[in-house]
Amino acid sequence: MASGSKARIAAAAALIAGCAITLGLSWPGHLSFDSIVQLHDGRFGFYHSWHPPVMAWLLGLGDRILPGTGLFVLFDAALLFTALLSLVWLRPQVRWLAVGVLLLCLPLPQLILYQTIVWKDVLFANAMVAGFIALAQAEARWANAKARWAWTMAAFVLFALAALTRQNGLVAPAFGALALAVVAWRNRGLKAGALIGFAALAATLVVVFGAGVLFARNSDHGEGPVAQLKLLRLYDLIGAVKADPSLPLDRLDEDDSDLERLIRTDGVRLYTPQRNDTLVGSQALQNAFADAEPETMARQWVDLVLGHPWLYLKTRAEVFRWVVLTPDIDACRPVFVGVEGPAGEMADLDLKPRQSPRDLALSAYAKAFMGTPALSHLTFAILGLGMLVLFLKRRAPGDTAFAFLLVSAFAFTASFFVISIACDYRYLYALDLAVIAAAFYLALDPAYLFQVVAMWSGSFWLDRSEARKS
Repeated sequence: MASGSKARIAAAAALIAGCAITLGLSWPGHLSFDSIVQLHDGRFGFYHSWHPPVMAWLLGLGDRILPGTGLFVLFDAALLFTALLSLVWLRPQVRWLAVGVLLLCLPLPQLILYQTIVWKDVLFANAMVAGFIALAQAEARWANAKARWAWTMAAFVLFALAALTRQNGLVAPAFGALALAVVAWRNRGLKAGALIGFAALAATLVVVFGAGVLFARNSDHGEGPVAQLKLLRLYDLIGAVKADPSLPLDRLDEDDSDLERLIRTDGVRLYTPQRNDTLVGSQALQNAFADAEPETMARQWVDLVLGHPWLYLKTRAEVFRWVVLTPDIDACRPVFVGVEGPAGEMADLDLKPRQSPRDLALSAYAKAFMGTPALSHLTFAILGLGMLVLFLKRRAPGDTAFAFLLVSAFAFTASFFVISIACDYRYLYALDLAVIAAAFYLALDPAYLFQVVAMWSGSFWLDRSEARKS
């Protein structure tokens, strides 16, 4: 058996074993507060709009067949591992480096733990990565019309799922459509590429909008997004006042003087760029905030952004620093195991809190990575930038899709500059997972990589030689 065939079999076996071990260690999954609420929504068919409803709907589908989250966790993990497995047959040859990359990545908490946590962050990341992998398959099989369109349709179904899963998830279909347009442009010309990309994006948005309308029939009619936006504005205003106590809050002073006073006192005292949760330490502030008119908050926030842009950017930059760099990794909650949530919903679901010896052992294992480059968004961002340059340079079949996967992950990360109100590690899980997938893809056939490195190094020495001659 040829070495390439052996490596292909070994890579496939590693992925199948990795998925089995991941599920075996944690099935039927780990459920936090948000997970319990979404499972409750799914079981009873009423969606609270604090979370996008598609995940609750999927949880409800699985729960009707097998009560609990077991089938959802199986679907979620299988979505990622099956997509990665498909890459094993993307290249004519598979190198042993790909097996080595898998052996390094499969034990990481991002795979062995996160894939079994019932979080929308994980579902979004899996759908986005799987969508771009499907697009890479379409790119590599462009000459085969049936395969091209089958993989392209699968990609945009997954992009629609990603867009429905997170409020800022539209980056996936947007950059997916750009990737498809570039691939089609190279094969069929600029006009055809633009039309194909636009059509794919338009069709995906129709699906996303239509699904949103259907889910809204059984929802609380959109109160969640309004409340989230109001909370973000409060958080920004308090952070700005803490940075500059002389900042005027004229709108609030005129319409809601109690809230204005509490922002300057309790709010400033409790504020931290790590997360907004500390603000619940003042019941008076919470009561005044609950009574505040969203329009007044909006006008005051716009005054901050337009009238004091540097202060706003400085405040947001500090919050974003915590999200990306997680200076105190423990404060950003990178590890969660077990089952815990609101008592009422857990009683309705007939669930009890869980912290089993298996959970505790897995938690200890994952926490051993805290403070290391393996559990650092910065590490993955640097690796991702390097791979993005390589993909843009070599342009092998599939590289365009993976380049846009990384661009999409970076754009998703950048969106948190504006929206973040906490530094939880899971928020940027999509960045880590995109880089892991790209690293495995790149390692499948590093001959391209070696050619690029040789070309660059050759150009470097040639340039130096010419410079010496001159």
